[in-house]
Amino acid sequence: MNEILAAIQAPDSTAADFASLPLPESYRAVTVHKDETEMFDGLTTRQKDPRRSLHLDEVPVPELGPGEALVAVMASSVNYNSVWTSIFEPLSTFAFLERYGRLSPLARRHDLPYHVIGSDLAGVVLRTGPGVAAWAPGDEVVAHCLSVELESADGHDDTMLDPEQRIWGFETNFGGLAEIALVKSNQLMPKPAHLSWEEAAAPGLVNSTAYRQLVSRNGAAMKQGDNVLIWGASGGLGSYATQFALAGGATPICVVSSPEKAEICRRMGAEAIIDRRGEDFRFWRDEHEQDPREWKRFGKRIRELTGGEDVDIVFEHPGRETFGASVYVTRKGGTIVTCASTSGFVHEYDNRYLWMSLKRIIGSHFANYREAWEANRLVDKGRIHPTLSRTYPLHETGQAAYDVHRNLHQGKVGVLCLAPAEGLGVRDEEKRAAHIDAIQLFRGDPPPGPQPPAGRGGPGGVRAPERVVEHAGNV
Repeated sequence: MNEILAAIQAPDSTAADFASLPLPESYRAVTVHKDETEMFDGLTTRQKDPRRSLHLDEVPVPELGPGEALVAVMASSVNYNSVWTSIFEPLSTFAFLERYGRLSPLARRHDLPYHVIGSDLAGVVLRTGPGVAAWAPGDEVVAHCLSVELESADGHDDTMLDPEQRIWGFETNFGGLAEIALVKSNQLMPKPAHLSWEEAAAPGLVNSTAYRQLVSRNGAAMKQGDNVLIWGASGGLGSYATQFALAGGATPICVVSSPEKAEICRRMGAEAIIDRRGEDFRFWRDEHEQDPREWKRFGKRIRELTGGEDVDIVFEHPGRETFGASVYVTRKGGTIVTCASTSGFVHEYDNRYLWMSLKRIIGSHFANYREAWEANRLVDKGRIHPTLSRTYPLHETGQAAYDVHRNLHQGKVGVLCLAPAEGLGVRDEEKRAAHIDAIQLFRGDPPPGPQPPAGRGGPGGVRAPERVVEHAGNV
């Protein structure tokens, strides 16, 4: 790995230099283990601690197949799907790997007793498999997380509809929270030259998801003048939705949970902000019954901020906790576009407010290659910016995931993989200087958080490498 890192940092390395680099037999990767999927049985979601389940293992480099690429990962980031994987909710991801492994002999590589997780990366191509012409060793890239087979006609209008569509690093193995990752070549996109490795890795999943959910014709097809209610507007997903609304001539109504997060939204340019905790909005009377009076109070508050208008679009991702209110406050004929459900997957709402007011609910899941490419292009053009607030080293990924799980973070939490320090990888200093304030907007004091559980190995609770995890078929 030292030779690979030296080549990446050398200013005069060529494609031939990278192609001639010997691949290591193994690499460090953040994993969950199949024999630990029941470790949190009996605990509530909130009690489950990613620092206990995430390991830092030395794993074999996977076999490279047709249409694939091996990428040296300089940086990655933590998404909520990494949290789900780490706490084995809503089910263990090993069920996804087992299903994928039954698809073909090549896919069988993914069905292992460990899962290398992570759905973002910024890095450098090391090798490409047969049939790859658009990318070569030495190319600096970011990766989106859509993995598709495209052997069915269903996916050729919108690749998200491919029956074999998966999220890389969540429903496939060999993800981005590692020193090397295996991706399909049609996941690759050019790394924005004005960003550091960790900044370039941060937008991937959430930026593309927000683009499809709000901007794309497959989502809400947002237009100028729309009022857009954005839950968690300073978080990993909501911070990009807020930027898209502002860049697209819409008015974001940003819902946050603290004055500090409200200030982040103001610094992004938003003016209509609701601190749901500060204003004590409680949409559920108890575990079983919602409170429509709170929906009405919430709708009144929105109209105070919009000059009497209801919202055209609700950018939904909390799910159970907020969905009833989201349906209620949407204007007649408006759209609730939903993904993720981080507060619970079972949504309840009063259908009278949907059916009688001709509202629409649209399910949105990640993005197709074109949508991801367009979202990345906007980052490259300096229209949309990373919302990176903090980075951790690879061995502290457990703490990074804990921060996201417990909502201790702002924007995105990054992870340095091969990159030895922050701030490396910038190739266009002039463009960076023009956007530096926006790029660093989310930087601030680190979020407070409990220390790792006693008796766990390594800072952040990710256990240090104890062995090389073996499996058949690997180099």
